[in-house]
Amino acid sequence: MHPPCRPKFLRADQRVSCSFSTTTQSLARPSRSALRHTHRNIPEYPHGPSLFYKQSNFGLYGGVKPQYGNKVSELNEVKTRRKWEPNIHDKRLWSIALNRYIRVKVQARVLRTIDKVGGLDEYLLGESPARIKELGMEGWRMRWQLMQTESVKERLRKRRAELGVRPEGQEMWLDDRELLGEEKREEEEEKDEEAEKEEEWVKDGEEDDGYEESELSDEEIDRIIKGDEKAPSISRQTEERI
Repeated sequence: MHPPCRPKFLRADQRVSCSFSTTTQSLARPSRSALRHTHRNIPEYPHGPSLFYKQSNFGLYGGVKPQYGNKVSELNEVKTRRKWEPNIHDKRLWSIALNRYIRVKVQARVLRTIDKVGGLDEYLLGESPARIKELGMEGWRMRWQLMQTESVKERLRKRRAELGVRPEGQEMWLDDRELLGEEKREEEEEKDEEAEKEEEWVKDGEEDDGYEESELSDEEIDRIIKGDEKAPSISRQTEERI
């Protein structure tokens, strides 16, 4: 057994440190393993965890980080490096979908945004890319937790119906198949028309060359090549056609 804690009035050589701790070593997880544990059944966050300000992975920090600067004295303008920490509060926020309070660390600006949009659920279910990036790892986990509730699922179904999007897992409707078939037919007809126009354009170009191959016999062509006879002029061909 470990010796009990001794009073502090003992001499330095007689003092014994306490052998117990309020947090066991198995529960004191590093931040990386804690994230893997809490996000093991959740889709991967598109922006990934924060590598430089790791405590923001466990709260709604809104993407803020510590700011660094100088403190300048008024007497001799000596600069001293200093640091500004984000304004973080530990709050209990009500979730309508989960029907309970959620304790979370939230930044002051994010808290004002939650009041503006109408509650924690509306903030977490925002669809803009900026909102998704602002959520962070903890906000992404809370968003996924909300999306598993029946009230949010019904809300998403109504939203799909308003936009005319087919429900997930449903087979393609017959009307859609017919429309796709008509579109393919129209594309094929357009291609055929373009091919016909190209053939007509080629034929028109051949007619404008002067004379056709069928107007001269093989013997006349041989004579023209040898130089015994001149090729008929365009005017002569037109007269013969008339």
